[in-house]
Amino acid sequence: MTLLGRAAVAMWWDMAPDQRAEFEDWHSHEHFPERMSIPGFLRGSRWSAADGSEGFFVIYELDAYETLTSEHYLARLNDPTPWSAKMMPHHRNMVRSQCRVIASHGGGVASVMATLRLSPQPGREEALSAHLHDALAKLPSQPGVTGAHLFQTNTPKSGVTTEQRIRGGADAAADWIVLVSGYSDEALRQVLLSELQPTALEAAGASAKPSSSVFRLAFSMTRDDAAQPGAR
Repeated sequence: MTLLGRAAVAMWWDMAPDQRAEFEDWHSHEHFPERMSIPGFLRGSRWSAADGSEGFFVIYELDAYETLTSEHYLARLNDPTPWSAKMMPHHRNMVRSQCRVIASHGGGVASVMATLRLSPQPGREEALSAHLHDALAKLPSQPGVTGAHLFQTNTPKSGVTTEQRIRGGADAAADWIVLVSGYSDEALRQVLLSELQPTALEAAGASAKPSSSVFRLAFSMTRDDAAQPGAR
């Protein structure tokens, strides 16, 4: 999967089953078009847990890091629509990371995404970065894999927004994020058990117990899609 731009908002949360249908309607028909209308937002993608559980992964791809503090984006975060205000409290266990894209390999549009959240051990940032750059560059050529990307969270000093307050306060954030995309659930699970296996990552400089999950693509929208007739 080819990433668009040099920055991103990466988010994970859970949604109770009885809220899921309305959430997917709101997120697809109002929220994505709203976000894609913000200058600098290039594409939004929603991914559902591949194992059928309640988790979601959402990524917004941005043209530049400065988009995260733009007046247009902050205006939306601080003035949610009534439907957004209704749905925000149902985002449980929210992790929201505002990131710089550090490395991106591969191309195409994928149907499956493995996400890995990890942190470097103190003083071993360069070693871990070098290890990940080398490992990720090789992954897209493997059967079942199409892309591999590295993000680092760099949270702007913009304060707690109205949307965050509706969700209950400041969101949790990841530190370093690895995304591996492809067309085979099994291939991505094998990557998490081999190249990105926790023991190997710890030996390369990562802290213990990284968090990993596999998701399937549910919906994606680009800025051009949002401008089409019929988009709310």
